[in-house]
Amino acid sequence: MFLKKILFCSIVFFILSCKNTSTKNNTKKHKYTNSLIHETSPYLLQHAHNPVNWYPWNEKTLELAKKENKLLLISIGYSSCHWCHVMEKESFENEEVAKLMNDNFINVKIDREERPDIDKVYMTAVQLMTGSGGWPLNCIALPNGKPVFGGTYFPKDQWINVLNQISSLYTKEPQELINYAEKLTEGIKENSLISINNKEQDFNKSHIKNSLDNWIKHFDNSFGGIDSSPKFPMPVNYEFLLQYAYLTKSKELLSHVNTTLTKMALGGIFDQSEGGFSRYSTDKKWHIPHFEKMLYDNGQLVSLYSNAYTATQKLLYKETVYQTLNFIEKELMDKSGGFYSSLDADSSNKHNKLEEGAYYVWTKNELTSIISKDDFDLFSNYFGINSYGLWEKEKYHLIRKFSNEEFSKKHNISLDKLNKKVALWRSLLTKHRSKKNKPRLDDKILTSWNALTLKGYVDAYKAFEDSHFLNIALRNANFIKENLIKQNGEVFRNYKNGKASINAYLEDYATLINAYLSLYQVTFDSQWLSLSKKLTDYVFDHFYDKKSNFFYYTSNLEKELITKKIETDDNVIASSNSIMAKNLFLLSHFYENEEYLKVSKQMLHNISPEMNNFPSSHANWLSLYLNYTYPFYEVAISGNKALEKSTLLNKVYLPNKLVAGSLKESDLPLLKNRFSSKETYIYVCINKACKLPTSDVKKAINQLKN
Repeated sequence: MFLKKILFCSIVFFILSCKNTSTKNNTKKHKYTNSLIHETSPYLLQHAHNPVNWYPWNEKTLELAKKENKLLLISIGYSSCHWCHVMEKESFENEEVAKLMNDNFINVKIDREERPDIDKVYMTAVQLMTGSGGWPLNCIALPNGKPVFGGTYFPKDQWINVLNQISSLYTKEPQELINYAEKLTEGIKENSLISINNKEQDFNKSHIKNSLDNWIKHFDNSFGGIDSSPKFPMPVNYEFLLQYAYLTKSKELLSHVNTTLTKMALGGIFDQSEGGFSRYSTDKKWHIPHFEKMLYDNGQLVSLYSNAYTATQKLLYKETVYQTLNFIEKELMDKSGGFYSSLDADSSNKHNKLEEGAYYVWTKNELTSIISKDDFDLFSNYFGINSYGLWEKEKYHLIRKFSNEEFSKKHNISLDKLNKKVALWRSLLTKHRSKKNKPRLDDKILTSWNALTLKGYVDAYKAFEDSHFLNIALRNANFIKENLIKQNGEVFRNYKNGKASINAYLEDYATLINAYLSLYQVTFDSQWLSLSKKLTDYVFDHFYDKKSNFFYYTSNLEKELITKKIETDDNVIASSNSIMAKNLFLLSHFYENEEYLKVSKQMLHNISPEMNNFPSSHANWLSLYLNYTYPFYEVAISGNKALEKSTLLNKVYLPNKLVAGSLKESDLPLLKNRFSSKETYIYVCINKACKLPTSDVKKAINQLKN
């Protein structure tokens, strides 16, 4: 692998260091045939009028590359990506660059959100070549799809240089590129290999502690998160750390979680005017984000803040959940009950030019025209209209230092009066913003991102007992069931304009199963549990690899790419395999299915050696690991008042449990022969041994805590 790495680096250096051999700038218009106009992806449609002859990824395009013996130029991005827009403006809208691309390449534009399978393959290639990755992702490949060169954003001159050098090399010395592509493809396949752990299974608490010891060294104890920038919210990480802090009664760890969640909620990464989180912060204090707002971030963060509220009762967390869900419903909810994907980082400024953050940032003159003179000093202290909140070019991005409780004490104003003022300020800011050009909307509906948001609504309902959240969750769950799931359990990835067209990936199945399992536990409607099992059995039939005991990212019904990926590293979204391992653990309890449990344990056992070295990349695996090293409870509630009692139970933070319930007789193993028409009983069980049933929720909670 080391020799391969040297080879990768040497060819990249060679290409980038060659002098630019482009011809003189010829701005003469040329004919082009851009095929993206027939696509539905907002990202592809953004490029539909480029002078580049873009093609979508399909068999017809790949056959054309082979027929014409042209290199594939694969450009991957997404609609709300700022640097994707920059490269489009600099290069893909430029006639000279377009002619160079059209003459020498078959140019393929891919929406990474629609086709994460393709993105994962070529992202691995770029990471092997350069040591890093990101979007836009630009990869040049042989006509058979095997990559020879790649990178992320390229300035125009450098991009022209790359295109000239690669096309020249392919014309004069094609075998050199072919040999390199073969070695690189082998590296990609090698990167996807999973090691089987043949040691005896031994899940122990010291293994988790060792992982945490390595992780804690990188904590930022001032602003939360990791002590570096940029900073990503990483909800999966903090779900695990919150659970572990609870189980170990660690005040230090809980303090870090609270610091992180508080600073994010007060920071500029959170829209202090209209709610909702941006994708990440460019600085350590969570102030200036890349301003795109993604559904998957916000759905997961609703779950995290709801659970954190249940654990701590911090009002800031409740405020954050309500503002985030208000943003989702206002900006990202379709009338069908589905959720759209994102809002762009860029929007048109007053000069009608796209500018990052134009919709979100303020000048002091703007603010003084909106906020009354009597209130402006207080407003400025509250939202950081000072050196703390200054961004650049005399622009401010709202940021807070204190919660409302802290601020009211510091400024000697009653909490009630402050809350009313803040509500008024936000209303005035939102009204003024409505006059600006809004960021562009990506209105495709993705199954996995909807599933994450569905679970967010369920967790919000559990925390706050607000029926509105449950109603939205049920509406979304039914939308997915009716529009994205076939009778045989096969799922679609996407939905747009009344049509689903792309077969789902493991991420879609895993997140959807998990969301339906969560929905069952608050409704006790057995259809969601049954559907979870049906989807799981479909995944075993079409995604399971018996050799590794893991699941492939793509179905065996799909045409293979240059390699078949198995995703195990947790990122902003947990890996599809870690979610599936958790699902199998839960389903093994619901159905007393030993095969599910066996597979879940083997998956975790295979991954466990990686946890110590890269704990933050295995946070969801670590969360599952807790279930095998600390008590995990099955709670069965049977009787006419089962839902009422479960609602009270859910308001207490008890992450190490699952809940089954029924208002009538049930054949589910956990509920069988437990129904009584006279009384509703709660059964707390562990390792198939149950404590004495009780009708008192407080007693049941004490059984769980003790």
